Amino acid sequence: MARGSTVASSRVVRSRMARGVAGTRGSAESGATNGRAGTGWRRATRVALVAALAVTALAACTASKPGPEGTAKALAAAISTGDFATVTLTGATATEAAAERTTAFDGLKPWQPRVVVKDVATTKDAPDAATATLAFTWDVDASDTDWTYTTTARLARVEDAWQVAWNPFVLAPDLVAGEALSAQRIPAQRAGVVSESGAPIVTDRDVMRVGVDKTRLDASAQDAAARALAQALGMDGDAYAARVAAAGAKAFIEALVVRSNDSSYDLTALQKLAGVNLVKDSLPLAPTRRFARPILGTVGAATAEIIDASNGAIKAGDLTGLSGLQREFDAQLRGLPGLTVAATSAISGAARELFHSDPTVGTPLVLTLDPTLQDVAEGILADVVPASAIVAIRPSSGDVLVAASGPGGDGLSTATMGKYAPGSTFKLATALALLRSGVTPDTTVTCPDSVTVDGRKFSNYPGYPTNRMGEITLRSALANSCNTAFIGARDAAPQAALADAAASLGLGVSGTTGFPAYLGSVPATADGTDHAASMIGQGRVEASPLAMARVAASIAQGSLVTPRLVVPAADATAASVSAASDAATNVATGVATGNATTAAPEPTSVPGAPLTAAEASALRDMMRAVVTEGSGALLLDVPGAPVLAKSGTAQFGTDGDLRNHVWMLAIQGDLAVAVFVGEGDFGSTTSGPLLKRFLLAAAS
Repeated sequence: MARGSTVASSRVVRSRMARGVAGTRGSAESGATNGRAGTGWRRATRVALVAALAVTALAACTASKPGPEGTAKALAAAISTGDFATVTLTGATATEAAAERTTAFDGLKPWQPRVVVKDVATTKDAPDAATATLAFTWDVDASDTDWTYTTTARLARVEDAWQVAWNPFVLAPDLVAGEALSAQRIPAQRAGVVSESGAPIVTDRDVMRVGVDKTRLDASAQDAAARALAQALGMDGDAYAARVAAAGAKAFIEALVVRSNDSSYDLTALQKLAGVNLVKDSLPLAPTRRFARPILGTVGAATAEIIDASNGAIKAGDLTGLSGLQREFDAQLRGLPGLTVAATSAISGAARELFHSDPTVGTPLVLTLDPTLQDVAEGILADVVPASAIVAIRPSSGDVLVAASGPGGDGLSTATMGKYAPGSTFKLATALALLRSGVTPDTTVTCPDSVTVDGRKFSNYPGYPTNRMGEITLRSALANSCNTAFIGARDAAPQAALADAAASLGLGVSGTTGFPAYLGSVPATADGTDHAASMIGQGRVEASPLAMARVAASIAQGSLVTPRLVVPAADATAASVSAASDAATNVATGVATGNATTAAPEPTSVPGAPLTAAEASALRDMMRAVVTEGSGALLLDVPGAPVLAKSGTAQFGTDGDLRNHVWMLAIQGDLAVAVFVGEGDFGSTTSGPLLKRFLLAAAS
């Protein structure tokens, strides 16, 4: 306490004592007590007052001094950020402390610690000393488990200001000068892709990495060797030779990864080429190179872009999904790597472990695909030159059993992402709009040879049966696909009603499918020739094969069906995920498996009126007539439940070069199928035979 404060306090005490004595004297004179007793009482009172005032003054002086908490918080913030400018240190400057932090933590980039003050302790015996406990949290991966620890820092008060005694062990447990932290990742096993029954779709399969091994060649022979291998593999010789030339003197330059059982490559002959080496390996692969490739995507070494975007979760050399579902669900499939954090001495090289976590195996991706039917469909499309697709849906669940794209799609998932005019298959939506206007399948409509709208002439397809012209029923018009009858009825189905009817069947309605998909587009407004073209599925109407399979599935089910290809991991129980993982292993070893738990399709919002049971029944009735009396007669002898169908042809191109997109839809029992070929004659003649082959295979 300052001396001036003590003097002032004494004056206050003396003044108060004087007033107290005078009061006492007055009492004594009145006879309340004798003079000696009064004197003793006054002495006791004086001592008590002095003691009380001294304690109060000391407490006031102590309270005015700052506590250590603020300095402890500043230290925690400095360690978090690396900026020690606001912390008073002893034993090191702010620059030196920041440098030691950089040395210690640089090996853990891009991770940074979050540091908070857990506790600050002082003692009565040493009020100018304190110990701060700092709590560290490192978010080292995507799991809920962080690396946490505490350290302590010593603080001292000097002239009313607190200072930190700097020591490296403030940064990490028992850290000493010259030690640096580093992390060693332990790769996790990538999970596979399985069917709902647990059958493996993507699993580790044996491969051969084929390439030039520069240790096997003189430098002068390397260019020729690279070009010879490229020629044998059908690759760009100049590009591969340049890669070989740019690689190190002892490098192995991979040209192609080939499945060990791929008969399309003569591995024995390739190995005989000068400088060529075959390296055995395994990769997560589908049953065949073509199996749902545009949808599943590929797995390979992480690209620089993927690494940069991962915020440290993916490192160079990691296997990641590069495209398709493998990329979209990469975090689920790749799991979490394990981690060991060690402090290593720059002097001795000795390392001590500070933290360890085991890797977490990825969670299998469960798909609704039927591996057998998918392979059948891809085999059917293997020789189709234009873009093509076969999509099969189970109407009762919405499960996509097949999503096959032919080789003519140049890597695009024609099945799920193609955008094409659906042609006469769209007449199912047009028929629904007409049903809602009051007609029935037995209502008479007119089917002339042609109809003109605003100067544009619309005709039926070449070879349209003459005995199905004139006054026919709506059922017959759909069965034989009479363009003119549907266009002639356009006043009963305005464009808005047409779009609503299409939406009731799922066409042009976006929904949560859980995977990339195009579900079609139908203009809400159109008139004149644009509206006329919409009536027969042309003009601005577009659909994917998946979208048209959805239309057929909704008619079969009698209500809107939402396609489902991916069984969401969030909707599956832990037991079902485990069953899927075990099933993949068991199938590989020949052990029978059970079904994995599935998740219900997510609902879709429909702007149009819901499809009614009566409407669906009428549409099924007319689709059956396609087989019994119309363009789908080739399906009449398919064994099993009766087949319902609808063919479609949509013209595209210029007037001098018109070509046809060709379609065929079918319903058989709990199966809805769409077959599409990008260019062909007619739906019934080009896509129809492909559909029949698929239905026969599905029935066997």
